Amino acid sequence: MPTLMVSISGIRGIVGDGLDPETLVSFTSAYAKWIGSGTVVIGRDSRITGAMVSSITAGTLNALGINVVDIGIVPTPTVQFAVKTLGAQGGIAISASHNPNEWNALKLLNSTGQFMSPDEHNTMKKFLGQTAEYKRWDGIGHSTFNSTMLKLHKEKAIALPHIDMELIKSKKFKVVVDCVNGAGVYVIPELLRDFGCEVIEMNCEKTGIFPRLPEPLPENLIETMQKVKETGADFGVVVDPDADRLVLITDEGEPFSEENTISHVVKWVLSKTPGSVVVNLSTTRTVDDITTAAGCKVFRSPVGEANVVQMMKETGAIVGGEGSGGVIYPALHYGRDSLVGVAITLQHLAEFGGKLSEMKKALPQYSIAKKKIDISGKSPDEVLQAMVEKYKNEKINTDDGLRIDLPDHWVHFRKSNTEPIIRVIAEATSYDVAVNLCEKYFAEIKALI
Repeated sequence: MPTLMVSISGIRGIVGDGLDPETLVSFTSAYAKWIGSGTVVIGRDSRITGAMVSSITAGTLNALGINVVDIGIVPTPTVQFAVKTLGAQGGIAISASHNPNEWNALKLLNSTGQFMSPDEHNTMKKFLGQTAEYKRWDGIGHSTFNSTMLKLHKEKAIALPHIDMELIKSKKFKVVVDCVNGAGVYVIPELLRDFGCEVIEMNCEKTGIFPRLPEPLPENLIETMQKVKETGADFGVVVDPDADRLVLITDEGEPFSEENTISHVVKWVLSKTPGSVVVNLSTTRTVDDITTAAGCKVFRSPVGEANVVQMMKETGAIVGGEGSGGVIYPALHYGRDSLVGVAITLQHLAEFGGKLSEMKKALPQYSIAKKKIDISGKSPDEVLQAMVEKYKNEKINTDDGLRIDLPDHWVHFRKSNTEPIIRVIAEATSYDVAVNLCEKYFAEIKALI
C-alpha cells in the first residue's frame, strides 16, 4: 500500500508511492486555503526530489493567488527563521528529515514560523478534498528567489547573547563535520570556520544523495566516530538532512548522546539567564536535575516540536527542546536549530576549559532504552488505560500516552499513530537497568493483550 504519514508537522511519504503530484497539490491547496492570501516561504533540503516537489508546491500556491519566496536549499530552521524575518503568512520546508533518499515531505509552518498547532492542523485538514479555487491569469501569485536568508540566519546564530567569538577562536577547535550530504553542507562547515575551527569535512558533498542511513543514530555513525578519533579532533558535529537536529561526538570517538545535547544547552543557558525550561515527556531526567540545581522549573509537553513550542510560550520558557538533539532557543526563534546548538556548544566547551568527553561526565548520568510492542487486534487506548489504572497511585502524566515517574527511573508508553504498536521508553542510572525495565514493562503490557 502507498506510504503516507500525516501529522501536525506536515505530510510525509515515499515519492512515487504515496507522495505523488496529486497528493502534493491536494495538501498544498488545503494549506493555501488555510493561509488565505499573502506570501509563503519555501525552502528545501538537498535530496534529489526536492526541486520537483518545490516546483509543484510553488506552482500550486501561485495558481491559488499566493506569492512565494523561494530561499533555496537550506536547513528547516532557516525556513522558520525566514518566515519570521520576512513577515510571511506561512512557510513550507520541503524535507523528510531523517528519512532515507526515497522519502520527501511538506513541513507546514504558520505565520510565526512554527509548526502548525494541533488546532491549526485540524482546521487545515477540513479543506482537504475541497475544489481548488484557481485564479484567472491576472490574479495568480508571483514567485521570487531570496538567497540571503541562510547567510543572515548564520550571522544571527553567531550574534546570540553571551557568545564570545574571540574566546571561541582562541581555542582553535578541530572539528569533524558530517552533514550526510544534506542541507547542513551549505552552512555548518562555514559556521564552524567563522568561529576559527579547523574543519574536517565528511559526507559534505552537494549531491543530495545520502551515503548512509541519514538518521544520526550511533549505529549509523561508526565511520564518523572513527574519523574523530583517527584525526585527533576535539569533537564531531553531525546533523540530519534538514539540519534541525544536532548530534555530537566526543574527543574519544564516542557518542555524546542526543539527550545530552539538550541537557548541556539547558545547563549553559540557565547559567546565563535563569528561567523555566520545556522538554517533551520522553526526554532525559538529566534536564530536571540541571534545572532544579539552577533553582528553576522544568515543564514537560507531549512529544513533537509544535507541542514543545506551544508549552514554551505558555510558560515563558527561555530554552527548550527534545532528546532527539533538538535545541529550541527563543532568543533567535522558536524552532529546533542546529546552528544555535553549534554556537552554544562551542561557547560552553570554551568556557568549560576541558574536553567534550569530560563535559559529558560532568552531567548527571542516565541511560535510556527503548522497545516497541505489537498490539495488533487490541485497542492501544484500552491497554494504556489499564496501565494507568495499575499505576494510578504513582506520579503519572497522561498528556501523551502514559509516563510514570518513580524515584529510581521513569517509563513512557506512547501509541503509534501509524502502526499497531506501543512504544516503551525507560530511563535509569545505567543502560542495563533501563533495558531490564523495558523488558519488565513489555511483559506487563503483553499480559494485557
